Amino acid sequence: MSMDLTEDQIRHILQGIKIPPQPQILVDLQMEQFLPNPDLNRIAEFVSQDVGLAGTILKFVNSPVVGLSNKITSISQAVSLLGLNSVVNIVNGLSIKGEMSDETIVELTGFWDTANDISQIAFNVAKRIGCPAPDEAFTLGLFHNCGIPLMMQRFNGYLDTLKAAYASPDRLITETENEKYNTNHSVVGYFTAKSWNLPLHICEAISDHHHIERSFQATHPSTAHKKTLLSILKLSEHLCGNYVIFGEQEQDFEWERIKKSVLEYMGLTNYDIEDMREAFFEMGINVQTKSEA
Repeated sequence: MSMDLTEDQIRHILQGIKIPPQPQILVDLQMEQFLPNPDLNRIAEFVSQDVGLAGTILKFVNSPVVGLSNKITSISQAVSLLGLNSVVNIVNGLSIKGEMSDETIVELTGFWDTANDISQIAFNVAKRIGCPAPDEAFTLGLFHNCGIPLMMQRFNGYLDTLKAAYASPDRLITETENEKYNTNHSVVGYFTAKSWNLPLHICEAISDHHHIERSFQATHPSTAHKKTLLSILKLSEHLCGNYVIFGEQEQDFEWERIKKSVLEYMGLTNYDIEDMREAFFEMGINVQTKSEA
């Protein structure tokens, strides 16, 4: 099944979408759509590399307009369901809204790069530990920091605050943000994910991804999948090196606090971490090659 959405439907759903797409991704998508036989798989691959585009596509496919009984988290499935014409119209609509200065593009580079790398790492970690929903691990990896560019748009100097947050060995990263702004990127990310109609447990994982201890205190069986996704995410963040990219730190203080609980929950060891680090490096995924284990 695929469907063509009207311009009014697209305009309505695009309201409130503020995360700008990567310029190069837009170019790649536009070049693909102008080919004699555009490849939907290639288009899905491009879309899955960009937080703003992927979130918008999922918002469309999970909207009442489409009327699916279950929410979709797979980008490739969403692109297939919407069909070429609707996806192209959505992309063109965002490209009009997505004009950015060179300075903004530079500031967002770290966010885009980590989103892509962490989602790929999370997907592969999920498969390695036997997680039944690797697509959800990919989705969480892609969207978990979607609040960061929105905080950047709202607050001047936000990246300096985020750097200071990563530099604290004892405080939660979100505590530093809350102290200055009375909100944080996890909360903003939660509401953004809800506006994209992502499944509730994905939204909640985004909200809790810097407060994983709270999730681990929950004992109800229904929380097991969320714990698994959060454990995969935190390991993926560590391997990718968010503490270096956003915090300019030599040590991952957050990981040191939660490492024991996360590894025990997933049944992994420090040796497994180093094995995965090497494997991801060989796959061409950006990882921090310096071991802290």
